[in-house]
Amino acid sequence: MKKTNDAKQKLPQTFKDFVAKYPELGQAHEQVAESVASAGGLDAKSCALIKIGICVGANLESALRSHVRRAMQHGASKEDIEQAILLGMNTVGFPTTVAAWTWAHQQFERGS
Repeated sequence: MKKTNDAKQKLPQTFKDFVAKYPELGQAHEQVAESVASAGGLDAKSCALIKIGICVGANLESALRSHVRRAMQHGASKEDIEQAILLGMNTVGFPTTVAAWTWAHQQFERGS
């Protein structure tokens, strides 16, 4: 599940700046991401939807936006993404879920 050049171009500027300053950490991060993505049988779309759920639970706005973008690039519909977010409601609560839903919709407006 290697990143395409198009996906790399859409990375947040903060991430690009961090990796420019610490390239070895960026490479290590990418190697770990590739290793965990290939550790099982899940496809890229499923992995992205699971990561959205993790971001909801951890209240990670920037990461959620990134994984929404990736999920869309891997064929997830807006409805798939919304369901991945809504599944956390009974676990993380209404305010956290609504915040994540809002962040996803902001990313929908930006596009993939």
